[in-house]
Amino acid sequence: MDKQCSAVAGTLESNDIFITITAVGGADTSISLSSIVMNQFGEAIRALVEQCMAQSGLTGVEVAVQDKGALECTIKARMETAIARFKEKM
Repeated sequence: MDKQCSAVAGTLESNDIFITITAVGGADTSISLSSIVMNQFGEAIRALVEQCMAQSGLTGVEVAVQDKGALECTIKARMETAIARFKEKM
């Protein structure tokens, strides 16, 4: 995997989410999450991101998530898009 490889999906608009997946090498996947609704939904957002990453089979990446109040269906769609774009660049 190219260490320069990265992909993004989403926007920083209200009720959306911006996701960046970057290759870092190794076998671990790290997730950094910031959200305007962290206290209420932070754990659920992280769990959904982890679920999407597990299903993708990607490892050795860093996932940066900036949530602006996105619904679950939006988060999943943005994750699927970012993952697909990342795999295209591999």
